[in-house]
Amino acid sequence: MTWYSKYLEVFEKPFSEIDPDLVLKIKEKVTRLQSNAPLVSVVIIAHNEGSRLLSCIWSLVDNVHDYPIEIIGIDNCSTDNTKEVYKSVGVNYFYEDKPGPGYARQCGLDHAKGKYYICIDADSIYPKEYIRTMISELSNPSMVAVFALWSFIPNKKNTKFKLTIYEFIRDIHLRIQTFKRPELSVRGMVFAFDTSLAKQIGFRTDIRRGEDGSLLLAMKKSGKVKLILNPKARIMTSSGTLNTDGSLLSSLAKRISKATKNLSNYFTKETKYTNEDSNML
Repeated sequence: MTWYSKYLEVFEKPFSEIDPDLVLKIKEKVTRLQSNAPLVSVVIIAHNEGSRLLSCIWSLVDNVHDYPIEIIGIDNCSTDNTKEVYKSVGVNYFYEDKPGPGYARQCGLDHAKGKYYICIDADSIYPKEYIRTMISELSNPSMVAVFALWSFIPNKKNTKFKLTIYEFIRDIHLRIQTFKRPELSVRGMVFAFDTSLAKQIGFRTDIRRGEDGSLLLAMKKSGKVKLILNPKARIMTSSGTLNTDGSLLSSLAKRISKATKNLSNYFTKETKYTNEDSNML
């Protein structure tokens, strides 16, 4: 049994079919965790994630740490029951009426009280020592931002065997790329940073994607950034985006082709970030 197996019991399950006792249990944990003077702001963004949001929140409240935290939810133009899920488990949430992850993440940043900020995506599941591992690295005075690796939740189309091969190749690429261009390797679902510095810079909302990498690019001028390889920080996320190009093999081939055409990313630093810089390997 994998560490995330129990969360799959509610992952992509209609909220109306979930045991009310479990919802109450999660709500009680959320209530106990919420601090009025948090060190860490844990901010979830969600767009129509009503069937996945509960598994995400459940994994977060199961985290083991001794930091005062706040859990904030952002509902980004959802038309499903995302609000209902937030309300049912007692997560304080805000509605962002401009669509897009840049707007959603900026909304969370505007409301965050913690010294440190952890980005969370609603379709992801987080291991029990994720928060502690990320903040342990981020609390180094010279560090301004950290990010981690991720795996995909297997399904009938994307088996664990296929995903393991895909992730092995991708991880090599990300680790090499990070030496010169960490902003191309970061993903918002595994990103944490110094809140005050981020508020000075802000998330870009003028690009379709890459709001995470663009912020990291700006932040690294002020201190160190780090890719955390510790498996305790490796999350599980939905594999939905993998099949936009057909099969997993087709997706891998396309991404390798794109990475090959941009070999300079391994050797040179850049000072700007555009839509074309987002490499989805």
